[in-house]
Amino acid sequence: MASQLDAQWDDLKVFLAVARAESLSGAGKKLRVDPATVGRRIARLEASFGAPLFAKSPTGYALTDAGQRLLGHATRMEHVMDEATEEMVGGRGGLSGQIRIGAPDGSANFLLPKVCAEIGARNPELEIQIIALPRVFSLSKREADLVISVSPPTAGRRLVVQKIADYKLHLAAAETYLDAHEPITSLNDLRHHRMIGYVQDMIFDKELDYLSETGLERVNLSSNSVSVQINWVRQGGGVAIVHDFSMPHVGGLRKILTDQVSLTRTFYLVRHADDRRLERMTRFSEELCDGLRKEVARLEALT
Repeated sequence: MASQLDAQWDDLKVFLAVARAESLSGAGKKLRVDPATVGRRIARLEASFGAPLFAKSPTGYALTDAGQRLLGHATRMEHVMDEATEEMVGGRGGLSGQIRIGAPDGSANFLLPKVCAEIGARNPELEIQIIALPRVFSLSKREADLVISVSPPTAGRRLVVQKIADYKLHLAAAETYLDAHEPITSLNDLRHHRMIGYVQDMIFDKELDYLSETGLERVNLSSNSVSVQINWVRQGGGVAIVHDFSMPHVGGLRKILTDQVSLTRTFYLVRHADDRRLERMTRFSEELCDGLRKEVARLEALT
C-alpha cells in the first residue's frame, strides 16, 4: 500500500511540474529526467483517471477541466507532504532544503546578497536561490517560493502579503558628470541633460515609473535593468532616479534636487497562503524581512 501511494505521489509531482512549466521539457529539466519519461508518466496518470489532464496548444501544455480539478488536490497534497517532511525532521534547528526567491533586480543586486549570505551562514544546510528578473513572478507556477514585490498583488486569494520596508529614491549623477556639465538647480535644468531610465514599454509595475513624477518623458539611455541604469550613471552617462540603498555599492555618485524630488516606495513579501503552516518557510520569511529592513536602513544612512 505504501509503495502504491509513493508511486501515485511521484506521478502527481510530475503532473505539478508539467502544470507549472507548461511543457514536458521544462518539467523534465526541473525534475532532472528526460521529457519522454515525463510524457509516459503523464500518460499513466491520465489512464488511471480516465481523462486527459492536458491539452497540447501552440504555447505548450494547458490544463483541461479535469487537470484544473486535479491541480487543487495535488497542490494540497504537496503541502501535506512538505508538512510531514518538516515534522519528521522536527525541532527548531537550522533551516535546510532549497528556497527560491523571486525579486526585482534592484533588491536582488543590492540588498538580497548580504541578507541571504548571513541567513545561509547561520543555516549551512539551506540552499538559497535568488531569481533576479525585471518582471512579475508566478507563485502558482512555483517560479519562486517567495516573491519580493514593489506593489501588493491585486489578484490571488491564496496569497499572503506583508510589508517589508519603505525605501527612498532620488535623482543622482556621477561626480564626474556633474563637474563637466552645467549646474542643475531645478527640474527645468534637466531638460538640458542626458536622462537615464526604464524602457517605457517594459515597465512591469506602475511603481517603477519614476520619471513620470518629475514631468520628464525623454530618456536618452534606457534599460529594463536597474543594474544597467546605475552603471550608466556611474560611467557618467547622465542623470537618473536611483535607489538610495544602491549608492554605497557604487560610489562616486551625488544626489541632486533632493528638496524637489524624493520618492518613497515599498517592498512587500508575497507567499503562498498554505506555506504559513510550514515552520521552515515562516522562519525564513521572518529572517528575510528582518534582514532586509536592517539592510535598507544601514545603506540609506550612508547616503
